[in-house]
Amino acid sequence: MTFAPGHAVRVRDDWPELRGPCHIRTPHYLRGRTGTVVRHLGDFPNPEDLAFARPAARLPLYHVAFVPQSVWPGAGGAELLVELYEPWLEPA
Repeated sequence: MTFAPGHAVRVRDDWPELRGPCHIRTPHYLRGRTGTVVRHLGDFPNPEDLAFARPAARLPLYHVAFVPQSVWPGAGGAELLVELYEPWLEPA
């Protein structure tokens, strides 16, 4: 586990689907956005590999909170909470 609760993280601004078939569990609208780690949910097999029946390493999965207005201008609400795997996160 790399990140702890309270760490500021940025979702990688990567678009592997442009390079060929893939299965992505990271929402497009969050790529390049900054949020805060809320909690580590455990380590789970990488669904991006499981989708193609490839061996899947266990990866840390986190709840990451975003301010909705930073994702969608004019949005209401106090928090947007999303589950993201560690390879999609980098320190902010």
